[in-house]
Amino acid sequence: MKIAIIGTGNVGSALAQRFVQSGHQVSFGVRDASSPKSQKASTIAGTTLLSIEEASKLAEVIIIATPPEAVLSLVAQLGDVKNKIIIDTTNSIRTRPEPYATAYHALKEITKSNKIVKCFNSTGFENMNNPIYSDFGGIDMFCAGDNKEAKALAQNLAKQIGFSECWDFGGDDKVELLEKFALSWINLAIMQGHGRNLAFKVIKRA
Repeated sequence: MKIAIIGTGNVGSALAQRFVQSGHQVSFGVRDASSPKSQKASTIAGTTLLSIEEASKLAEVIIIATPPEAVLSLVAQLGDVKNKIIIDTTNSIRTRPEPYATAYHALKEITKSNKIVKCFNSTGFENMNNPIYSDFGGIDMFCAGDNKEAKALAQNLAKQIGFSECWDFGGDDKVELLEKFALSWINLAIMQGHGRNLAFKVIKRA
């Protein structure tokens, strides 16, 4: 599958590495190919560095891994994405794309696409880079959104890169809840000082 990742930070880079290892074609869509982050991302084996417009045009699925407020200015560069699946990995915790509650809502409104899913937002980039815990196996990922096709694809991608399960949090009305769930990880791992090697796994009684 051809995947475009918009954003060259820790999350985008971790996902890029894992997707390449899973056999996908990955390109980074960047505004400035000469920036330090873009140059660092360009060293990830198996990826290519393109403009946002080029990466978006070639991709079958687009992953947004930027600060949430950045979507307002980058949407125009994505081009016509109404028929492409978009995965929003952002969390509107410190900032948000005003006047929208989240980047998910901004993307859905501005792009006019219904194929949007929230996923890969509920844990740290270290866990995306290596979702396997020796005592428990793969940790869990979560997704939310109204579109079944987009959710199924996100769930499949999550399992391909090592997550044990990708739980469906619900529809559009659960997107903000999933972002609050991400804040729970941030609270435990960072604010409470338990460290970033901490993850969530759902356990069901037989």
